[in-house]
Amino acid sequence: MRRQKLLAPMIALALFSGGATQAVAQGFGGYNLFSLVRPRPQIVARGTMIVTPGVEWNRIPQGQFDIAREENWTLNGPVLDGITFIGGVENDKRIVDQRRKADRKVPNFRSDMTPQEIADMIESYYMIRGGAVEFETTGLKPRTFMGFPGFQLDYKHLGGDEVDRQGRAVGAIINGRLYLTLFDATRLHYFGAGLPEFERIVASARLRSQR
Repeated sequence: MRRQKLLAPMIALALFSGGATQAVAQGFGGYNLFSLVRPRPQIVARGTMIVTPGVEWNRIPQGQFDIAREENWTLNGPVLDGITFIGGVENDKRIVDQRRKADRKVPNFRSDMTPQEIADMIESYYMIRGGAVEFETTGLKPRTFMGFPGFQLDYKHLGGDEVDRQGRAVGAIINGRLYLTLFDATRLHYFGAGLPEFERIVASARLRSQR
């Protein structure tokens, strides 16, 4: 994980020098940190969903706080944008890996949660584990996801690096399990640029398995 954290600012520098795609896909110093995701049907989030991207993405290796049912991609590097897939989280299970004795903990998912309670859980993740110093919900409304009644959460947040970011989460509770797709990016350029592709991916999402 230490090497991954050190590589993040290097990736950001590569973006501005025009070497983004090659740097992200191949890593630095021969270290293959990411893997290429091609624009064709992809099985994600521990085999629970199928999505079809419209462009090439880069798959990010599992991080320190990622759960087993989570998968993360980026277009331009994790400093600038990313999409998260979470598939089939069961009742009373967590959406982020955290120590049992931690002073502050993100609430576990419950199968009877309302969209507002899920939005509050996502906010707590950003404030407790995501490094945000400010978080604001800008919209919450019903939305169909994978053919099931779900929700759309729009938000913005300020990180400890003083960079303004914006996000959209689309998800649903299906047979008591949480399925979630989330796009988060810097508000300056990258969120607006990546949102149409995120919407294509959400529209393409299909339920594959509930294992």
